[in-house]
Amino acid sequence: MSRQNVTILSALLLTAMPVAAQNSAPIDPARMSDVVRTLAADDFQGRAPGTPGEDKTVAYLSDQFAKAGLAPAGENGTFVQTVPLIRTRIGSPATISIATPGGTIALNQSQQAYFSTVRDVSRLTIAKAPLVFVGYGVHAPERQWDDFKGVDLKGKVAIFLVNDPDFEAVAGEPVANTFGGKRMTYYGRWTYKYEEAARRGAIAALIVDDTAGAGYGWSTVIAPQGENYDIVRAPGDYRVLLQGWLEGEAARTLFTKSGLDLDKLRIAARRADFRPVPLSGAALSVDAPVAADHVQSRNLIGKIAGTAHADETIMFGAHWDAYGVGSPDATGRTVRAGAADDAIGVAGVLELARAFAKGPKTQRTLLFSAWTGEERGLLGSEHYAAHPLYPLDKTVANLTMDVLQTAGPARDVVLVGNGQSDLEDRVAAAATKQGRTITPEALPERGLFFRADHFSFARRGVPSLLLMGMSGGHDLVTGGRAAGDAWLTDYMKCYHQACDVWKQSWDLRGAAQDVALLYGIGSSLANSRDWPDWRPGTEFKAMREKSVAARQ
Repeated sequence: MSRQNVTILSALLLTAMPVAAQNSAPIDPARMSDVVRTLAADDFQGRAPGTPGEDKTVAYLSDQFAKAGLAPAGENGTFVQTVPLIRTRIGSPATISIATPGGTIALNQSQQAYFSTVRDVSRLTIAKAPLVFVGYGVHAPERQWDDFKGVDLKGKVAIFLVNDPDFEAVAGEPVANTFGGKRMTYYGRWTYKYEEAARRGAIAALIVDDTAGAGYGWSTVIAPQGENYDIVRAPGDYRVLLQGWLEGEAARTLFTKSGLDLDKLRIAARRADFRPVPLSGAALSVDAPVAADHVQSRNLIGKIAGTAHADETIMFGAHWDAYGVGSPDATGRTVRAGAADDAIGVAGVLELARAFAKGPKTQRTLLFSAWTGEERGLLGSEHYAAHPLYPLDKTVANLTMDVLQTAGPARDVVLVGNGQSDLEDRVAAAATKQGRTITPEALPERGLFFRADHFSFARRGVPSLLLMGMSGGHDLVTGGRAAGDAWLTDYMKCYHQACDVWKQSWDLRGAAQDVALLYGIGSSLANSRDWPDWRPGTEFKAMREKSVAARQ
């Protein structure tokens, strides 16, 4: 379908909708669809960092930023900020096994286990490293919780449960609601667990896979196919040699052959008095070749300078990267195009840029960003946050879009991370103007607030907001919540898979509503002297308070 026909169809559909649904101005869903179709095309090769697909993506987005009316806000008068990365790929033959008192267990990569490394090594070799079960692996002094109890992990393999200690808690258990109940905290994320293992000197960290606890299935765990990325770190910034996952049944077998009951240990790990449990007689051995190289990836950043307070910024963002080219899926497709995740978000950033460039100039500076390396651990945004081109203490807010829904207009806005900051009050006000209501995210156990690029800024104190379609619970104009749930179920089948492709059948008016919502919030902030803040009790408030003087 041509862009003209898409535009005509959108116009016809809009005339049939209630007035409350026609609330995405000045955002054009047809133009968003065009951008997604381009970025998700096969010749962009799945937009993996450090590949020809990145080169094509950066060239396209630089051109689009300029055409949208943005000025360069990167390095050396360009739209680009260089992001040094290390890329690793596990080669073959790769062997991983665990010797136990009940016999040796051979683990096949991507079947019983999934592992990778972010170290700059040519070979991944571990010889008979002892294993220690550390429960959920949480060290949270503010919650009087320490799963480690001073146990030495140097040179050992730490085995973690995914999510938080109270994720599976039942009423009456002491742990209930210590970590927010079903709502995941940062302690539940795999990134935190790998970081904590590294801080304690472990040689490897393995997470026991659990679809409910992780928020996605095994197919998502293995999607990188042995490839990994990390930012280039300073000497002494330690990372475990091996990081990975144990498939659920393989983990159960390991514990059984080690004389332990994993189900009973899951329950024990929900108590504050839990102590790490060695897998006596068990030892991990790994031998695999590694191809490691350094790549210069790129963030893209454009701006519209403020007229009165140019040193104060509001940042809009999305990530341009996807998973590149992988093994053929059931249909033979190899390009993992990342159409919904997150070409739609990038299309939203471009629409915001066009809208602001055509409108009245704002008092504060507006930044528009497209990040690299989100799929590999928020790497591009993390690099920017560690090396900001505009001071974070004067960054008013970060507004991020990731996986906007494609099933048409909605009566509501789904709020991710409810209770975090007073930006949520602005969401409610902007939604009311659109004739929409607020719905808390339906699946807080997925920890979505910690899984997108805004988190790189939130953890440094910048008030941040995430709009994400896969948060669930949408009340669609056509079909209600049942239709919203059906869309999410269907989308999750393609999450990080080759079938996440642009579709002519998409209805991006709902996505355009959400982009327009951010336009309203951004406009309000950009023409005010307001400084949004974190709610009392959030883990980010203290960090923001350290820089209060810079904003006075």
